[in-house]
Amino acid sequence: MATRTQNRTSNRSNSSSTSDRSSSSGGASNQNRSAFSWGEGAAPVIAAALGGAMIGFAANYGRKALKQGMEAAIGDWDQILAAEHDEALALFDKMLATDETQTFKRKMLFMKLCHALDKHAHEEEMVVYPALREANEAGDADHLEGEHGYIKTFIYDLNEMGPDSPTWLEKVREFRDLVSRHAHMEEEQGFPRFKRAMSEEQNAHVTSLVNRDGFWMA
Repeated sequence: MATRTQNRTSNRSNSSSTSDRSSSSGGASNQNRSAFSWGEGAAPVIAAALGGAMIGFAANYGRKALKQGMEAAIGDWDQILAAEHDEALALFDKMLATDETQTFKRKMLFMKLCHALDKHAHEEEMVVYPALREANEAGDADHLEGEHGYIKTFIYDLNEMGPDSPTWLEKVREFRDLVSRHAHMEEEQGFPRFKRAMSEEQNAHVTSLVNRDGFWMA
């Protein structure tokens, strides 16, 4: 007959054995979970990221469509480009109305101006100037495209100076004068002469190309 001491020893041994089996089983289970926990937890994260990306893409696409749709409603290609000239000159005027304490506002306006000019230059360089050359207006096209190089130089200079430079507004004023002269030459000389020589089909085609390229740059 087993003594009380022998029973206690036997119980402790059985308990320890059961505990060891539970621990071993639990450890294996934890290892199994940890081995696959990244995959299980990543699914909703990846889904959320993809969902966010799709929403962002759709929002950006909608913004482009709205902006270019508003421009397309203005009229033909030359009217669209003239409206973009006005937009750029208005940004210049807002920049010129700032003082040296408004460096952040200057930065924001300058960023908007750079984007507007980049979009505008792309439309002209990829559509209008090549069409001018095809229409035997290479002289105008080369001169106007050459001025785009000086516009890029002004952008470079203003970036290097920074909006807190004491001569920043002076440089902005010179820049505005160049863009204004450039716009005047296009609107009053080059574009009207070119448009008068175009058929309705050619005019519609150039307009559609300007809208297409403007959409992707918007």
